[in-house]
Amino acid sequence: MRINDVVALKEVVNDLNDGKTFYDQSEAGIGDYFWDSLIADIESLRIYAGIHRKRYGLYRMFAKRFPFVIY
Repeated sequence: MRINDVVALKEVVNDLNDGKTFYDQSEAGIGDYFWDSLIADIESLRIYAGIHRKRYGLYRMFAKRFPFVIY
């Protein structure tokens, strides 16, 4: 199987910013770690796209370090 496209909607940035703000309110610097971790997870799709289970007709990957899901 070959996955041709990884699509990032404009809402992705909003979700990442909201998550960063949420974690920064807990402790300074955690928001940056959250952002970097999620970006790394998204970038890993270049290698691992298509190996995850589908949910709602889309591939679903759980973030490695935070309780977020990437579709």
